[in-house]
Amino acid sequence: MSGWATKRFWKDTTAEAVEGGYGVFLDGRAVKTPAKAALVVPTQVMAEAMAAEWDAQDGEVDPASMPVTRSANAAIDKVAIQHAEVAEMLAEYGGSDLVCYRATTPQELIDRQVEAWDPLLVWAEESLGAKLKPVAGVMFEAQDSESLRKLSTLVHGFDNFQMAAFHDLVGISGSLIIGFAATHDLHPIETLWRLSRIDEQWQEDQWGRDDDAAEEAEKKHQAFLHAYAFFKMATN
Repeated sequence: MSGWATKRFWKDTTAEAVEGGYGVFLDGRAVKTPAKAALVVPTQVMAEAMAAEWDAQDGEVDPASMPVTRSANAAIDKVAIQHAEVAEMLAEYGGSDLVCYRATTPQELIDRQVEAWDPLLVWAEESLGAKLKPVAGVMFEAQDSESLRKLSTLVHGFDNFQMAAFHDLVGISGSLIIGFAATHDLHPIETLWRLSRIDEQWQEDQWGRDDDAAEEAEKKHQAFLHAYAFFKMATN
C-alpha cells in the first residue's frame, strides 16, 4: 500500500521483520512511503510505534496524528537521497550556533546565557573535540575550522533515520551543540529544550506571555520532543 490512505480500509495492523529491518502491514499488505519506496525501518520499536499510529486511525486517516510514520517517510524519501547535503547543511549551524552568540545587554540576560550555555561549550570541547568560542553581539565571527570539521564529521556519521531526527533537533533549537547534547543524553530532553529558549524566556519574563507566540512555541516543543524520541527509536 503506497502513500497515505484517505480512509481506513483495513482491520489488522502488524509490525513484522522484513529483509533489511522491519515493516508495517495492513491486512498483510506492506505500507510504502509516499514516494512508493519500501517503508522499512531499522528497529522493531520504531515499526511497532508506526503500527500503533496506523491502528489508531478511525475513519479518515490523519497524517498529522502519525509523527513516527512521517519521520520514517522523510528518512527514506528525503534524507536517503541527499544524505550528504542534509549533513552539510546541519553542520553549518556550528559556525553560527545559538549558544555562541551572546547578548551585550542587559546584564541579567548576559548572565542567564553564560550560566546556561557556557557548560554546553565546555562539554562540546571535552566530549566532541570541538572548541567553539562565545561571541558578543550579532556580528559574525568565524569559529575554529578544525573544530567545525570535527563536528561535520560527526554529523555525516548519522544514518538516514538518525539524520531525520537530528535535522529537527538542530533546526528547532537553532543549535548544533544542543542537538548533539540531545543525542548524547547530556541532560533530560526537557532541560535541553529550556536551554534553547533562554532568549525567549527572558523576553516573556520582561513583557509577559503572548498567546500566539506561546502556541507556536508549544508546537516546536512537541516537535523537539518527538525528534528526540525518534532518534532513540532509530538508535536502540
